[in-house]
Amino acid sequence: MRSLLVLSMAAATFALAQSTLIPALTTLQEEFGTDAAGVAWVLTGYLVTAAVFTPIMGRLGDMFGKRRLLVISLVAFAAGSALSALGSTLEVVVAGRVLQGVAGGVFPLCFGIIRDEFPREKVPSSIGLIASIAGIGGGIGIVGGGLLVDQASYHWIFWVAAALAVVSAVGAQLLVPESPVRSPGKVDLRGAAILSVGLVLPLFAVSRATTWGWTDSRLVALVLAGLAVLAVWYRVEARTAQPLADVETLRSPPILMTNVATFLVGFGMFGSFILVPQLAQSPESSGYGFGLDATQAGLLLLPGSLSMLVTGPFAGALAGRVGPRVPLVIGGALSTLGLVLLGVAHGSELQVLLFGCVLFTGIGFAFAAMPNLIVAAVRPDQTGEATGFNALVRSAGASLGSQAAASILAGSALAGTVVPQESGFTTAFLVMGGVAAVATAVSCVIPEPGRSRAGVGLAEELAATAPLAERPATLSRA
Repeated sequence: MRSLLVLSMAAATFALAQSTLIPALTTLQEEFGTDAAGVAWVLTGYLVTAAVFTPIMGRLGDMFGKRRLLVISLVAFAAGSALSALGSTLEVVVAGRVLQGVAGGVFPLCFGIIRDEFPREKVPSSIGLIASIAGIGGGIGIVGGGLLVDQASYHWIFWVAAALAVVSAVGAQLLVPESPVRSPGKVDLRGAAILSVGLVLPLFAVSRATTWGWTDSRLVALVLAGLAVLAVWYRVEARTAQPLADVETLRSPPILMTNVATFLVGFGMFGSFILVPQLAQSPESSGYGFGLDATQAGLLLLPGSLSMLVTGPFAGALAGRVGPRVPLVIGGALSTLGLVLLGVAHGSELQVLLFGCVLFTGIGFAFAAMPNLIVAAVRPDQTGEATGFNALVRSAGASLGSQAAASILAGSALAGTVVPQESGFTTAFLVMGGVAAVATAVSCVIPEPGRSRAGVGLAEELAATAPLAERPATLSRA
């Protein structure tokens, strides 16, 4: 129980950083005398670094010890938070955010520790809890960031993050046992460098989509260049004796299709993080907005976010009984329903709150199921690597979803104004709902894990440790 509490705090520390600065962007823009494109680097720098380090730290954890790398990640996060808190220029704040992003491996490292150290029967629900914190932190972060900006200053957003990271790092060192599972080898620096370039180019391009436009030649060129580099990375990794990532494992059907569903769910969730606060903060004179401040707007997301504290572990426990595909399908369906309802009925705060709860209940189910699907399909020594890529894919979907939502809203504004029309919100919610529906369809055809080419997964581990009379016939005969 102590270990789970520490791991939950570590995951929450990283998750909160994804959204606490969203209410402070306007303040930062005014503080540093920059424009929207300049202040966007506060988010972009963090996102790009986290995307690069998520699979790298997961792989290093498999090699050198998951607790050790978790502590290192949290220390780097604390240092980056302190740097941003002390920063008096935009460049220093961005530098701190980049250092924060080194902690991108927190989630895959937590998943690996749970798999290696927890009793087998508690693994699915524990992973479900940690996974759901990604969504919980996003919603609570918007509320907390709004409160700190309204009542104190943006500096306190970073000081609180630094304090949480220090406490989590000390707790991990003292209370979390080191994982005995190792995947010996050397660090694939060449693969890490190529992957970094391949991720940075398209993620940077997507972060500029609202400013440049989705059809801008610069954006298209950067995305195509990034995809080309990733294709080179895939070929290099396939020919590397000790690669950063086992591409054969990543392309096995359970993992590949789970990652596709993860990308689509992340798209819808973070799109809603943009849409709901902006809808709530739009002036009443617009005919649809509620005229709320940043804190009040964030509170509309709070009940739904907190619901994931229940749905995450419940979905994990359900995955342990019927397999993780079922809660993923349920989550995709509920997310689709919530987004569609928000698209067609968002005329009151109560409607937004209730339909948001439907959406986040679905996200809680989906987020709990996705890492359980990955864990069930890979060997213990591949846990950090495989879940690291899953977290990376979720971040990429979140980035694209956020920018897509912002672009749809910007495109709906009347000429000479910046206030979106109500039709922009309707379209954006329905687009997110359509993406969630595709995620549901993909989830329905994900192969049952445990017998993929990736090797012996958690499903077979559980069967192998069951009493002989309860084991499947194939394992009993073996």
